[in-house]
Amino acid sequence: MIIPIKGRIDSTNAAQVEQELQAQIAGQTDLVLDAQALDYISSAGLRVILRIRKEHPELRIVGVNSDVYEILDMTGFTEMMPVEKAYRVVSVDGAEEIGRGANGTIYRIDKDNVVKVYNNPEALADIQHEREVAKLALILGIPTAISYDVVKVGDSYGSVFELLNARSFAKILAREPEKLDWCVEEFVKMLKLIHSTEVPAGKLPDMRETALGWAKYMKDYLPEEAGEKLAALVAAIPHDDHMLHGDYHTKNLELQNDEVLLIDMDTLAVGHPIFELASMYNSFIGFSELDHDIILKFQGFDWQLATTFWRKSLAAYLGTNCPTKLREVEDKARILGYTRLIRRAIRRKGLETETGRAEIAHWKSELLELLDKTDTLLFDKNELKIEAVPENLEELLAFLGERLEATDCAPKARMQLEVAVEEIFVNIASYAYSPEIGKATVRVEVSDDPLCVTITFIDHGVPYDPLAKEDPDVTLSAEERGIGGLGIFMTKQLMDDVVYEYKDGKNILRIKKSI
Repeated sequence: MIIPIKGRIDSTNAAQVEQELQAQIAGQTDLVLDAQALDYISSAGLRVILRIRKEHPELRIVGVNSDVYEILDMTGFTEMMPVEKAYRVVSVDGAEEIGRGANGTIYRIDKDNVVKVYNNPEALADIQHEREVAKLALILGIPTAISYDVVKVGDSYGSVFELLNARSFAKILAREPEKLDWCVEEFVKMLKLIHSTEVPAGKLPDMRETALGWAKYMKDYLPEEAGEKLAALVAAIPHDDHMLHGDYHTKNLELQNDEVLLIDMDTLAVGHPIFELASMYNSFIGFSELDHDIILKFQGFDWQLATTFWRKSLAAYLGTNCPTKLREVEDKARILGYTRLIRRAIRRKGLETETGRAEIAHWKSELLELLDKTDTLLFDKNELKIEAVPENLEELLAFLGERLEATDCAPKARMQLEVAVEEIFVNIASYAYSPEIGKATVRVEVSDDPLCVTITFIDHGVPYDPLAKEDPDVTLSAEERGIGGLGIFMTKQLMDDVVYEYKDGKNILRIKKSI
């Protein structure tokens, strides 16, 4: 039952107002007081509302103007019952859509302002959450727009932001593809800033917990072994208090007066970067794998540009163009990405349509293949896991070179490191798994004070300690010299330290050199 209250309710008329209200609400339930025409309320009027509230716990007040809302808020009434403000009405008919996410759509309503319209018609709590997390992000150093008004848009609510003449990166790419490399650079710069930002404990949701829910859901749609492995892979990701955006793509990055701003902050969370990369993969690739027109409708640019942008961004984020490394991390992102896509499609009745079934079958097939060959969803930017075959030496040396580019490594030291890496890797490729082929993991770490490089080689081949071999006598003549043994000898001479251990079924050889 909706009952209007209007004018003033104060000590002079409170008793009369209460009598009239009680007469109307006798025997009624689900009461709503419509306060659109209420201009003033004193403590006497508040006592009237309080007595009605005690008799009718379901009481709500709607349409409250800002001045009256402030009174209700300061006296705790907004805590004891639902109180809704009267909101300015905004229309988005004919407005330009500049962004669309899981929870809402962003429209430009004039040259200076945009409004995010929420999908949920009861979105006031969502709006409050987004405003709070956006303020938190700004305080922590993330450039973002802060909502300055809440409005009514159709049957839902919207949050208004000032974005003066701003253009999304999606629009820049669509209209000025020659700016691709600039967009990649700025896109990754913002991504690294987000991921380097540590959030106070408990301030944002933990993405790992959310992903565990996805994995649990998927157990009903995957073979038992695959479902258990997926859950185990997600569970093995450690808790991380560094920030994630959660919906990071080119429509959520805006260029305003030469400043790059992050928007659509309601998905902020904390967690390992693999969760972010999974969401990014879906935005640029996953959603559109079977229907390339989807990316054009979503971002405004075509499939080819989308795949190029994704791969360039991943390479810039990881600091490598090594195909093996990029494929490794992309495959880990795909596992989480496909998990999310399948769950989303099923929950949206995808199994009931031909298109939906085709998408789910495709993503499921890819997911099962990836699960079969993946033992962890974690990745290390400085680590390369590669087949131990001589043909991969060039790729490994290129990976080493990328790691050294950011240092002041002298050409001579770099050459010596390359010699050592070649000798050790070729030795692993030749003997560790013979006659089979196995993997080698190579980790390149640069540390300061003093500046030095540590390179660790790990393989699961036959146990072999190269340091146990006696050094060749280099004073002998060619006729007297034996063949072999020079590689590890040179490595020991060129490096400052060489250490070997066999642990947990692995050969581990570590070399170190000051640069």
